[in-house]
Amino acid sequence: MKLFKLTAVAAAVLGSSVAMAQDVVVVDNTQAANDVVVVTEAPVQQTGTNVLDSGKGFFNQAVNPAAVSAEIGTLGYGANIAWGINETTELTAGWNGFSDDGTKDLDASDSWINWGKALGDGYGSFKGDMKYDADFSNPYLGVNLRPWANNFTIGTGILVPDNKLEARLTTDNANGADVKINGTNYTVDNAANGGYVEAKVENRNKLAPYLTVGYRPNINQNWGLFGELGAAYMGKMDATVKSNGVTGENGETNADFEKAARDDIQKDDVWYPIVKAGVTYRF
Repeated sequence: MKLFKLTAVAAAVLGSSVAMAQDVVVVDNTQAANDVVVVTEAPVQQTGTNVLDSGKGFFNQAVNPAAVSAEIGTLGYGANIAWGINETTELTAGWNGFSDDGTKDLDASDSWINWGKALGDGYGSFKGDMKYDADFSNPYLGVNLRPWANNFTIGTGILVPDNKLEARLTTDNANGADVKINGTNYTVDNAANGGYVEAKVENRNKLAPYLTVGYRPNINQNWGLFGELGAAYMGKMDATVKSNGVTGENGETNADFEKAARDDIQKDDVWYPIVKAGVTYRF
């Protein structure tokens, strides 16, 4: 009779496991006078079903984002996807970047090369041409917070920067062009005599934290706009400099200039400005 009781228990447990949501047969330990098995019914907590439901909810949230956005700014053009965690928090994943090449005319009043902060302020007096090839790529992961549950946002996260700039500076000026580095004046001979400066600059750090503040007004139930201001800490840059026909005011050679120019680029930490605007569609 004990074997019968154990078999009944095993069958009841197996049946409840397969059914996932059926009643469980529980054997009463009380021995009846005629050795009859007395059973009672008890509800099963549907733990397996709850786990599956939770997993399904997470999967649905992952494949059904809260919003998608297109954006353009100082990091280039791009897009992002946002997943809503709650009413005031969104996770974002996106990419910004661009590729461009061409020739830029530089003169004493041109601030383009200084705005980029790639080669340094010492080239601000350079008069000539800069042939450049820029390739920027900045994937990112972040969080957008609405601390007051309104349109004002704070964004923070991590960029994965892969930005490269190659530049070749030449001049047709008969007297050459001037570059000043660490207080020393250098003269780059004109292109007809083979004078030039070549520089290649790229990110050293593989990760770059960023912080922005923004405003995200809604146009209607689905569409909205946004703007953001902030900065990313890019860290130091790696540089390679080559030159020809460069002389310093104290007799410095091409090799002296190349070392000074490379060290000048690599010595400073770069805080890259983030300015962007875009449009958002909410599901």
